Amino acid sequence: MAGYDVITVGSATIDVFVDTDSELIKIKTSKGEEDLIAYPSGSKIIIKHIQFLTGGGGTNTAVSLSRSGLKVAYLGKLGNDDNAKKILAQLKKEKVSFIGKISLTGKTGPEQTGYSIILDSIEQDRTILTYKGENDNLNICDINFKKLKTKWFYFSSMVRTSFGTLEKLAEFAEEKKIKIIFNPSNYLAEKGKDFLANILSRTDVLVLNKEEAELISGKGDIAYLIERLKSFGPKQVVITDGRNGAYTSDRKYFYHVLPFRKITIKETTGAGDAFASSFLAGLIKKKNIEFALKLGIVNSSSVIQGIGAKTNLLKYSKALNIIKKSRIKIEKKRLK
Repeated sequence: MAGYDVITVGSATIDVFVDTDSELIKIKTSKGEEDLIAYPSGSKIIIKHIQFLTGGGGTNTAVSLSRSGLKVAYLGKLGNDDNAKKILAQLKKEKVSFIGKISLTGKTGPEQTGYSIILDSIEQDRTILTYKGENDNLNICDINFKKLKTKWFYFSSMVRTSFGTLEKLAEFAEEKKIKIIFNPSNYLAEKGKDFLANILSRTDVLVLNKEEAELISGKGDIAYLIERLKSFGPKQVVITDGRNGAYTSDRKYFYHVLPFRKITIKETTGAGDAFASSFLAGLIKKKNIEFALKLGIVNSSSVIQGIGAKTNLLKYSKALNIIKKSRIKIEKKRLK
């Protein structure tokens, strides 16, 4: 069997985007100010528009990497249901191989594929109601290790049984000299560095946002966070910070790429997946950090201009054209 450039490991969901009238309430807590989406209690709320799309960190990144021209497989667990069929059909259309597991029908009926409801906000942000389903149940015995011939693993966030499987895959990667890019979520980051140690110690590239970085390493400026996180094992750390762009470093330089300013944000689901997977694609394609940062910013900026995590993911040729035409600014400072 020919090998893959990347195998993504993570969740797969059906995402339901719900457009309704809502209110945004700002409250002050002991940790600072927090925004809450509010709906009237005891009332029936009209949905203005609804869309059913596929999502999940595992499939979002698989499609992104495939559109970048890489040979990709997705490893995850799906339910024995119609939603799984929709996800598999899209993966096939996007030239992504499925090497995961379809669950068997249990005593109480078929186990379910992951499902998310994304509620809109008046400030272009969202709240996601997530049912993990079979995403939490990927067991090591579900995996055919003969199919794990790849140069890279892309680990997105998984919990419960599936997190233990990620740890075992990290050990397998170390043994087989497979590189790992790890993109944990907030709910993994808040468990701390000790909980993540088995994966962090074997990670080549760690990509996360500033809040997640601080949950793992403690408060500090970006430069401190990067170096602190590197001390836990990752060879390279990339931190995203919303409208402030993204940051990383190598042995010689500290890099800061600024995002596009004049774009209309429709919805932000999948922006992190698009950035991290495109950063990896850039490294694989050209082995150049500055190019990887540009590709990440271009693709994540495209995704937030549409609805859904995959809708506006760019083909590699189109992303290259945007990079060539756009003046993407990268600040580069020599390290002491």
